[in-house]
Amino acid sequence: MNKTSYLFLLGFCLLAGPLSAVAAEKVHLSEAAMEERLNTVRQDAKATEAAIKAAQKVTFFCANCHGDGGNSNLPEVPNLAGQNASYLLEQIHKFGDGRRRNEFMQGLIKALSDEEKISVSVYYASMGVKPAPVTNKALVAQGKALFFKICQRCHGEAGRGSNKIARLAGQKFQYVSLSLTRYRDGTGERLDPLMAANAKILTDAEINSLATYISTME
Repeated sequence: MNKTSYLFLLGFCLLAGPLSAVAAEKVHLSEAAMEERLNTVRQDAKATEAAIKAAQKVTFFCANCHGDGGNSNLPEVPNLAGQNASYLLEQIHKFGDGRRRNEFMQGLIKALSDEEKISVSVYYASMGVKPAPVTNKALVAQGKALFFKICQRCHGEAGRGSNKIARLAGQKFQYVSLSLTRYRDGTGERLDPLMAANAKILTDAEINSLATYISTME
């Protein structure tokens, strides 16, 4: 998406529709209170269904980059589908308060009400991710070996993460490759000592095989 489209969407979301200025003026809940509310919604089937329907009305702008249902349209933009709802909500908080930096994301998230943030997290967590097809079995096998050597102890054998750790399974190849390279080289805005230490030992070829395997995981 070009800069003009970004600015248009940002302006639209800040000034119109369900992401209203009225919502932004409301007193926001603490992160702990929002997590409690999220858990309450997820434990109630009707509340979950209502949250998903509500999110479908406010995620139209997300689909421009992250795709319908959270399967990204752009190779460098992550899939949101299938992520843990608590993890998604935490990332929303981080973008909102500047712990994660992206001007466009920060503007959009600040326009969301607390309830919309919870609904969006529930919605994307409920969506199925679409893994990439296996086109090079040898490369996938190499990546799998590296994954179980380096990644699985935190991200899990199935690569599905947890409420604090990102799901990797089915993630976009280019996004994973770029993220690992940035962690290795210290050129990204996200600083994580453990990720940096693990990525530091990887060659470009190993990052390529690891990202290939991850993109094919279900």
